[in-house]
Amino acid sequence: MSLLRAVRRLADVSQVVEPKYTDGGAVLLDGNQLRDSTVLRLRERLDRAGSPSVCLATVLVGDDAPSRVYVNMKHRKATEAGMVSRGVELSASATQQEVEQAVAQLVADQEVHGILVQLPLPDHLDAEPVLALLPPEKDVDGLTDRSLGRLVRGLPGHAPCTPLGVMRLIDAYGIETVGKRAVVIGRSTLVGLPQMLLLGRKGCDATVTLAHSRTSDLIDVCQAADIIVAAAGQAGMITREHVRPGATVIDVGVSRSESGIVGDVIFDEVQEVAGAITPMPGGTGPMTIACLLENTVSAAAMLGVTSLSGS
Repeated sequence: MSLLRAVRRLADVSQVVEPKYTDGGAVLLDGNQLRDSTVLRLRERLDRAGSPSVCLATVLVGDDAPSRVYVNMKHRKATEAGMVSRGVELSASATQQEVEQAVAQLVADQEVHGILVQLPLPDHLDAEPVLALLPPEKDVDGLTDRSLGRLVRGLPGHAPCTPLGVMRLIDAYGIETVGKRAVVIGRSTLVGLPQMLLLGRKGCDATVTLAHSRTSDLIDVCQAADIIVAAAGQAGMITREHVRPGATVIDVGVSRSESGIVGDVIFDEVQEVAGAITPMPGGTGPMTIACLLENTVSAAAMLGVTSLSGS
């Protein structure tokens, strides 16, 4: 099964029947609501398949508090979806060899279908050789060069969870993409580049512009767009001035401030002109977890859990 077909197949989401609205009248793209419905849908799929053992394993190195929160949430939602979750934790002083050995053991374990290495790793560790150990079938975060290559070529594999989550929000809220103009702000291999590929793929058919922090005419570029995906990681860079009335604005950027987590979009002012907008938090973050679980179920099917192939 091609990656595109797998993405479409797992995207069996119905349009939100009663969307919420912001004070300014924009549709609120509620990632929490869609995540929870996705978890329920995956649970029902596994139940129909006879409740096969589908295992998501995570590797957490060190004691970074936000990373621990993220990993715990992933395990909790995996359990709610009827999956098996396994957590491997290593101390902050773990050596490169110890981390690579832990990942290699999960790769060799046939009962493990998806593996997520929680990033960032402590400064003394090199993430690239760790991620390189992951075969495309088990790389459910879609982070390796082989996974990105498969996304480009349309081969079996997993799309990165955050850009895939953006596509799920677009699908679920019935946002039109065919023939529309989209701008992706940010060029990371984790979000920006795969997001551009997903929006421009056949079947989605948006005309996509890739922008970044050094785009000199960013306001003009954004004003021409029907869909803006802000993923530069620069707090408050997208203002009301950037947004054409009625445009969809999806905030992926995450920055930490004294007041808490903030995004790339100044929500309060943009929601007054946008047609649809994600909150921060509560928008794309929950959908990243939902798509991690989707990818894990897909991984199990790719790895030979036969009861899932026709469910």
